[in-house]
Amino acid sequence: MAYSPEVRQAVRTTYLKGLPLKAAAEANSVPYETARSWKRKAELAGDNWDNARAATRLSQGSVQELTASIIEDFVHLFQSTMDEVKHAEGLKPLQKAEVISRLSDAYTKTVKAAGDSSPELSRLSVAMDVLKLQADFIRTNYPQHLDAFMELLGPFGEVVSREYKT
Repeated sequence: MAYSPEVRQAVRTTYLKGLPLKAAAEANSVPYETARSWKRKAELAGDNWDNARAATRLSQGSVQELTASIIEDFVHLFQSTMDEVKHAEGLKPLQKAEVISRLSDAYTKTVKAAGDSSPELSRLSVAMDVLKLQADFIRTNYPQHLDAFMELLGPFGEVVSREYKT
């Protein structure tokens, strides 16, 4: 089905306002794959929707607010990935440990990079680094406790986020 340029622009605008691409597509009655295709083609033509979205966020607030928003998006991705790993029946404990280690490393690096622009996020970066060290320690020395650690990590991550106000 062909869509008008106005519909494509409406999806882009909705995305720039902060909705995930899937939700922006649904809000405009467009299949997600179509919206993904538009976003990809736009980027090839020099219109990077993600950069425009970041610029929109920045224009609406401070760098600190933008950084906090990006971290919040990453936290949601982190938590959903942790849930998937926790419930993945095909992964062996050591595979789960490897995924957790890599995910924790990505989280730590993201929060650390964000912390350069915000003292609050810098504190969170230290806390996340400690959690990564703990995950590595458990994976190496107590792999039998990995499932219990994973079960606690998601809810505890929310506590850490609240405590450090991200």
